[in-house]
Amino acid sequence: MFDLPKYGDGICLARMAELLETLGIDRARLQQRSVAITGSNGKGSTAAFCASISRAYGLRTGLFTSPHLFRVNERFQIGGVAIGDEPLRELAQRISVAIGIISRQRGERFGAFEAMFALACLYFQESDCEFMVFEAGIGGRYDPVRLLGSDVTAVTSVDYEHAELLGHSLQLIVSDKSDACAGGGTIIYGENCRLLRPHIVEYNRNRNVESPFVRDEIRLNGEAITAAGQNFDFAFGDHELRALKIALSGGFQLNNAAIATALFLRWLERRRGFKTGAPLETAVRSGLREARWPGRLEAIAQDPLVVIDVGHTPDGIRQSLAGLKQTYGAEGWILVIGVSFDKKAEEIADALAPAFDVIICTAAHHKGGDADALAALMRRHNPRADVAIAATIGQAFATSQARAASLNRRIYVAGGLFTAIEFAAVARGLDAKDLAFF
Repeated sequence: MFDLPKYGDGICLARMAELLETLGIDRARLQQRSVAITGSNGKGSTAAFCASISRAYGLRTGLFTSPHLFRVNERFQIGGVAIGDEPLRELAQRISVAIGIISRQRGERFGAFEAMFALACLYFQESDCEFMVFEAGIGGRYDPVRLLGSDVTAVTSVDYEHAELLGHSLQLIVSDKSDACAGGGTIIYGENCRLLRPHIVEYNRNRNVESPFVRDEIRLNGEAITAAGQNFDFAFGDHELRALKIALSGGFQLNNAAIATALFLRWLERRRGFKTGAPLETAVRSGLREARWPGRLEAIAQDPLVVIDVGHTPDGIRQSLAGLKQTYGAEGWILVIGVSFDKKAEEIADALAPAFDVIICTAAHHKGGDADALAALMRRHNPRADVAIAATIGQAFATSQARAASLNRRIYVAGGLFTAIEFAAVARGLDAKDLAFF
């Protein structure tokens, strides 16, 4: 869509502010109507939950997420519908012109994510969205979402990722992500951030930022798995909702649903005033129940059962594996695994290998790491496993289908986004090479 590098030159905040001004973005309205979601894992699901609640409440809702899975249009949604090709082309052209002018004047290159963030701002403004959910790219301190000025944000989780940019400790990483929030605001923190609570509270104190945590100020009880999904009780401040239901699989989704609910409630209190009664409760219940988010423990086929997961950090992969066992059972699986060359293959192998006795190692077309090296890691972490190598995702798909039929097994595809999505594309009859990512 944009002939731009993935990352721009240096810190983008000044040139992004100039770009938004050139495009005529009303920053004050953007601040009033938006929330920003940062974190290492769970951002997309949390954003989807939050947008779904807003839609159920009757608000015209914009949703900006990344990365896309099959088409770049997925990143820009209004009312749950992705932008059409023609409006996408028209907006992209306008932004490309503005970027060209500013780049020449400043002598700086923009990055692709910066351009797409600006496109989302312009699309949502011209469509008069009443509520907008923006998922951060990397971190929060220097990410374009900081320019929203949102005073209601979230940090879904924290894990070691992009350490060269965010810092080499969890304290540094969570601090960076927290800086997406404006002073005097509220940051909703996910459950795994609780170990960093003393640091987070002190970090936010001088900015007068409220810091509620899932499992502390945001209370969850009554968690249960049913055939239709998961149930839980939620309480935050004066709000108490029992027997909420979500359809997304994995215990980690309760954390994401709780963050999204608290995020929307706090935004509504600050922006529109809070009214007790059925409409809001109905919206929360309906929004959570109807929310869908592809790629996270998603069943893409039934005969045999094929479940894919796009998690790419060790912690996210462990959580998804626990969710797989919780939802479908621990036995009878074939693992198809591929890890991007820039991810922590050793830690991912340690998280997955012991749980599977039949493993197919492969390499995605996009950023795929060496399949032979990955197979060696898997054998080291589980010497008893039957480990095979498939040079491509297409071969991995064919091999896993054959092995599943002969062994009466189910298939789990994990290790990273590109592996999972390319596998799903092949299952649809598509060529993984035709997918385009930024």
